[in-house]
Amino acid sequence: MVLVDDQSLVRAGITALLTGEPAGIEVVGEASDGVAGAALVRRLRPDVVLMDIRMAGGDGIAAVREIRAEPSGRDVAILMLTTFDTDDEVLGAMRAGADGYLLKDTAPGPLREAVQAAARGEPVLSPGVTRQVMAHAAAVPRPVAAAGLERLTARERQVLTALADGDDNAAVARALSLSPETVRTYVHRILAKLEAGSRAQLVAIAHRSGLAAARRRE
Repeated sequence: MVLVDDQSLVRAGITALLTGEPAGIEVVGEASDGVAGAALVRRLRPDVVLMDIRMAGGDGIAAVREIRAEPSGRDVAILMLTTFDTDDEVLGAMRAGADGYLLKDTAPGPLREAVQAAARGEPVLSPGVTRQVMAHAAAVPRPVAAAGLERLTARERQVLTALADGDDNAAVARALSLSPETVRTYVHRILAKLEAGSRAQLVAIAHRSGLAAARRRE
């Protein structure tokens, strides 16, 4: 994992929490701003990046965009860990391609679980942030077709629809009678076809396109 935060004390504390037993998460690099963080991710290609948003010398959202702009950065799980949960920052991070959004008051156990879940390719959004993303999508007055939606197979549309509640691979697998590994494969295909940067973006697409509403009516 790569940790990006402009406060050395915060980095030290998070590293201590994540690398101790029983989690055993390896922090392979640290950076103090978004520019250095994006460069470090390009060089190390970690499984997970834990990124602050507001940093001097390069903010986290810009760094996410930079990472996602390169093919090598599309498979990296990026979690935002910040003090702020304003709509602009939550939605800005999701649109940039962040896979998750956690607040710095997250307890040590859930933080470790979030990093591990992100490494498995599962969504990581606090309940409050999930509600914000869904509320924003619901505010769109009418369904808007996402570019590439017509390229999805019937099963891929089912998976995308099942992702609308922000469920993890295991929950989607149970709902569709598939294995979690098969769901993960479908999610990667859907991300590529819709040119989306993260699962959080897929949740928003499912709501904007009306798929989530159709699921609720079933």
